[in-house]
Amino acid sequence: MGGGNRNEFMYFFGTMKSKKGFSLIEILVVVTIIGVLAAGGAVSYTTVSRNARNAKRKADLEQIRAALEMFRSNSVNSTYPVYTGGNCTGLPPSIDPYLPVIPTDPKTASRYYCNVTTTNYTLGAVQEGQTNPCGVSCQSGSCNYTVGPFGQVCP
Repeated sequence: MGGGNRNEFMYFFGTMKSKKGFSLIEILVVVTIIGVLAAGGAVSYTTVSRNARNAKRKADLEQIRAALEMFRSNSVNSTYPVYTGGNCTGLPPSIDPYLPVIPTDPKTASRYYCNVTTTNYTLGAVQEGQTNPCGVSCQSGSCNYTVGPFGQVCP
């Protein structure tokens, strides 16, 4: 650069240094980055929440299953308490020592599916984000996760 160009150089770059505030482009870039991060966080939070509720449903069914197994092991003739009511609300009072409070779905607060005979049982729940029905009708749709005396039945 020649001698005259030095003044032009200082004019352009000198004014940028003394300028106060941000340009519109800088603000738009920052707002866009924040928006993308917020959207990613919301999606992650939704997925994590859904997975946590599904894990709670599985744990609840295992809790009911454990109570039924304890009842059977303490039963004189090794049978389960008969209940064919559909939802677990009306499980016989004889199961109370093993399960004083029947768990409910963490999202809908509805009861899980229960069908208990003297030799077998099926417990079911509707898992979020799963589409493979087990052929058992739960209160809030078709159960897509069921367990029995030998563990998970479906899927």
